[in-house]
Amino acid sequence: MRRVPLSFIHIAKYTFAYFLFGTVLFSCSSRNSPAPVSSISVLGERNKDSINSPQYTVKKGETLFSIAWRSNNDVRKIAQLNKISSPYVIHPGQKLLLVAPKSKKSPQASKNKLVHKKPTKNSTHNTKNDIKNTLASTKKQAYGENVNTRKSYGKSTLATESFSQKISQWQWPVKGKVVEYFSSRVQGNKGIDITGRRGTKIKSSAKGKVVYAGNALRGYGKLIIIKHNDDYLSAYAHNDHILVKEQQFINAGDVIATMGDTDANKVMLHFEVRFRGKSVDPLKYLPKQ
Repeated sequence: MRRVPLSFIHIAKYTFAYFLFGTVLFSCSSRNSPAPVSSISVLGERNKDSINSPQYTVKKGETLFSIAWRSNNDVRKIAQLNKISSPYVIHPGQKLLLVAPKSKKSPQASKNKLVHKKPTKNSTHNTKNDIKNTLASTKKQAYGENVNTRKSYGKSTLATESFSQKISQWQWPVKGKVVEYFSSRVQGNKGIDITGRRGTKIKSSAKGKVVYAGNALRGYGKLIIIKHNDDYLSAYAHNDHILVKEQQFINAGDVIATMGDTDANKVMLHFEVRFRGKSVDPLKYLPKQ
């Protein structure tokens, strides 16, 4: 029987050891690999439904809040551009401006701005009088003497009082494992995804009013959007059953839906928070678990 050289045995052992070590490294690195294709497909559907044009035509089932959500805009900005007052009623076929049109200045207006007139004695005198009158009016307003101004201020305060309060504390909409986190990338996840069992109760994260409840937004399934104040909105997507109606006022912790997998590849809740129309990381607001 021919003996195998000792050096050959050592080489074989080291070769196997390197192979095993490389396999372990590959398996560990794969945990930090990009999101699975199933997760990317869900994000892709949401991104397909976004609006990037400066003008948009309203479709059936849409609201001003859902359009603002898809275009990453503040609903008040769109309402102001299109002169739409609260409660922001829109109709299918209606054309909306999403971006303010650029104003075109005429050459004549530009020339007029370049012409400077020398101040005369009368104009200087009138300017001094105007400054005195302005200061006097300001003092009256400061001491509350201007009754008309005080009345109009009181009306505007009452009109916005219900949505001008700060959110004292956010709460988790559901207990579960976070499987996808917020990403600030253009094609990233604009919220967090929490897994759970079908039928699990989903609760409002803060006090507010339901401004959207439906399934017109592709990639979100059955969706609920809640307005908490003039700055913050929250959204709850992929629900199985929606248990609230639009324009309904709710308190923090009220059950608003049950967990499902509408427009998703698994049972989960996609939860978003928006500040003045822009997506923010919900984990910066929710208490630590």
